[in-house]
Amino acid sequence: MSDYIVSARKYRPDSFETLIGQDTIARTLSNSIRRGQLAHAYLFCGPRGVGKTTTARIFAKMINCAHPGPEMEPCGECESCVSFQEGRSYCIHELDAASNNSVEDIKTLMEQVQVPPQVGKYSVYIIDEVHMLSQSAFNAFLKTLEEPPAHAIFILATTEKHKILPTILSRCQTYDFNRISIPDMVENLRGIARKEGITIDDESLHEIAAKADGAMRDALTIFDQTVAFCGTTVKYEDVIRNLNVLDYKYCFKLVEDFLTGNYSDAFLTFDEILAKGFNALHFVGSLSSHLRNLVVAKTGGLEPLLELPDSLKKLYAEQSARCSNQFLFEALGITTSCESGYRAAVNPRLHIEFALMRLSYIMGKPSDKPVAPAPAPKAEAPAAPVVSTGAGFECAEDNRRSSERPAGSGILPSGKIVEDEKAAGDNRGQSPLRRRAPKTGSALSMSALMEEKPEETAAAETASQSQALPEDEVVRLQWKELAKQYSAKPRLASMLSSGNINLGEENGVKQVEFFVTNEAQKQWVEEKMLRELETKLRELVSCTKVNVRVSVTPMEETEKVPYMPEEKARDLMEKNPDVRAFVADMGLDTK
Repeated sequence: MSDYIVSARKYRPDSFETLIGQDTIARTLSNSIRRGQLAHAYLFCGPRGVGKTTTARIFAKMINCAHPGPEMEPCGECESCVSFQEGRSYCIHELDAASNNSVEDIKTLMEQVQVPPQVGKYSVYIIDEVHMLSQSAFNAFLKTLEEPPAHAIFILATTEKHKILPTILSRCQTYDFNRISIPDMVENLRGIARKEGITIDDESLHEIAAKADGAMRDALTIFDQTVAFCGTTVKYEDVIRNLNVLDYKYCFKLVEDFLTGNYSDAFLTFDEILAKGFNALHFVGSLSSHLRNLVVAKTGGLEPLLELPDSLKKLYAEQSARCSNQFLFEALGITTSCESGYRAAVNPRLHIEFALMRLSYIMGKPSDKPVAPAPAPKAEAPAAPVVSTGAGFECAEDNRRSSERPAGSGILPSGKIVEDEKAAGDNRGQSPLRRRAPKTGSALSMSALMEEKPEETAAAETASQSQALPEDEVVRLQWKELAKQYSAKPRLASMLSSGNINLGEENGVKQVEFFVTNEAQKQWVEEKMLRELETKLRELVSCTKVNVRVSVTPMEETEKVPYMPEEKARDLMEKNPDVRAFVADMGLDTK
């Protein structure tokens, strides 16, 4: 039979100095032993494989050593240390609460606690996975845990602290173990590989450590599995093939495709990844992690957040230098939204391919030609007079958007942009908002703006128009127009036209408030129609800075009418002092 021992057992720490990633806990326990301040119960909490049980064994070994060193390290020569190393110590008792979780098991343990140790000063009882104990077992354990014999020390270990009863927690000193960092795991794995005569590069060690997710035991298990697959010479390509991990080179290549707008190569790369059996959702997650690393590499002062070997850090720094912050932020937004919507997608592959296409178009198509600037208006052309737009006021946001429109685009009365030189040619020197057709009032009609008219005719017709209405009046007129559009819905039309509206302004945004008769109507409008009403009103007034809200008409206070004879008598006395004096003089009873 082979004498092979897995690395997780062979290289298990046997002292606090060799404990990995838990320096604070090791220092606290060492100081308590040195000062003789030992508690009767400890609770070790934390993820799997971070050293809870190992720390408990080291602690038990140190407190029972007959000849400890200056720093309270075990001598390794006394009977207690030797029996501990050979696995036959009678001072340490381990109980698996997952399989011994009944009241009878706890009662048996309580009887065993009364027996003093034969070797050493203390009997240490390590109860692993203590959260698996039943409610009755916890209750039976309470009294002994609170007042155990002087020679007994309990160490409870669990991965799910929230399942422990508060009465148990209050009787223990609690130590929270952290996940082991990737650099600590890489350093430990490198030392083990050196002792075993195994050649392995830093990229492979980082990949193993990242796969372990903070658990040293998992990292050692993956290390053994990798060595069994690769032999004494471990290469990065063999590691990712054995662990089924996506090669980082794919993500670097995809980002280069996105920067050049080459979505066809991105599609082929994605198909190659699927052909190798990788999960599509995990691929998107890896791409998001890659973009995150690019952001970290591009931002100064965030180097500690990039837990990668130096060779990979150099590659990330080179690629991040070619990426703008805007590209990275937009790309992260696309990948994260793709991840969130993946499970709801009817065609998951198309969902991801569309995201790849969007990523390729962030920087624009390589073949896109710059838009020619609009010709300057002729100096001799007279400025057209300002006419009412039907909205009565201009919106700053609309003006800003009009400045970003391509040259030669005309504006129809509905507010849409059309690529028509005829629609914009005669009035190119005017603000697009001022050329919009009116919807109500005495301004120019829609047909008048869309038809080609001589300049003199248009000027004469403009001069005959009345002055532009105030903003509030325009909104009220367009609100009536909005109510007419819902004539097919009598219930809603009645709500819109039944009363006046209140107008206000907050932070430069016009606020339109209309009223309904009860809360049920308000709830229905807010859930079903409010967004549609707001959109249509913005179109009617040709401005996006308009908000609509609905309120319930306040109930008017009605005067109380006396009904009973007593009420009528009191009311008459309150209104007529002579009657009140007569009742008092006669001693009459008004009840």
